[in-house]
Amino acid sequence: MRLVFAGTPQAAVPSLDALLASRHSVAAVVTRPDAPAGRGLRVAASPVAQRAAQAGIEILQPARPSDTSFLARLAEIAPDCCPVTAYGALIPDAALRIPRHGWVNLHFSLLPAWRGAAPVQHAVLHGDEITGATAFRLVAELDAGPVFGVVTEAVRDTDTAGDLLSRLSVSGAGLLVATLDGIEDGELEARPQPPDGISLAPKLSRADARVNWKLPATAIDRLVRACTPSPGAWTSLNGTTLKLGPVSRDGGSEPGAADLAPGELLASGSSVLVGTGTRPVTLGEVQPEGKRRMPAADWIRGVRSAGGSLALD
Repeated sequence: MRLVFAGTPQAAVPSLDALLASRHSVAAVVTRPDAPAGRGLRVAASPVAQRAAQAGIEILQPARPSDTSFLARLAEIAPDCCPVTAYGALIPDAALRIPRHGWVNLHFSLLPAWRGAAPVQHAVLHGDEITGATAFRLVAELDAGPVFGVVTEAVRDTDTAGDLLSRLSVSGAGLLVATLDGIEDGELEARPQPPDGISLAPKLSRADARVNWKLPATAIDRLVRACTPSPGAWTSLNGTTLKLGPVSRDGGSEPGAADLAPGELLASGSSVLVGTGTRPVTLGEVQPEGKRRMPAADWIRGVRSAGGSLALD
């Protein structure tokens, strides 16, 4: 089939690579416009745009997919199908009607669970043991179209959202290609999603990523992993921001650990413990405001020498 692929972040690149290696022909890609990225916030093309440029594929970057110039160009290309992975904007009806086989979206959850922008983060945040990816036909309603197929993936106890997304982006790419093969061969029929089990996965904001040390250790562990690498879990010490890497729930055996109040810090050897609403957690890497990431044990030595409170809030 003649395809136009839509995607933007790094998680969409395995899908594009799989399509390029498939029996199908990728005529163009649709991706979000160049935007500030990285520590220097320099304007850069999306990972999908960069990969498409390497492959010599036409790149379409409409400000909005409803733009008439984009719709006209898409109609000129006349794709048989438009596969989508993490494009980042809603596709209007006018665009949905152009390819004869519609738009096939790869979504990183087992629909109808976790419809929305952050399915992987919410799977980690809510302690799901199994998640996966779903290939479905795009319709006007958010992530509600009929399903062609799924792949499943176990959520590991130490998975960050980034870890889990990395695995799903690869297994999901295989599912996307197999789905397109089945559509072309006339062997696949999309089936409606069940009406029960719907859950929503809105984007996690910086405010959502702030740790409440009064919560149980399990909830804090999940929050930090769900927000890694983005938007990044954080707390504060004496009014300054401290970014947090994944924590460990194996703390608590050191003298005095059991008596830690929520947010209270305890340095013990090479470990730094923090009190929670249940048992303490052990900090991993941290990043003080305006500084590099470092092991918590290195950070706590500087805090001690500077004096002040040793409680996070």
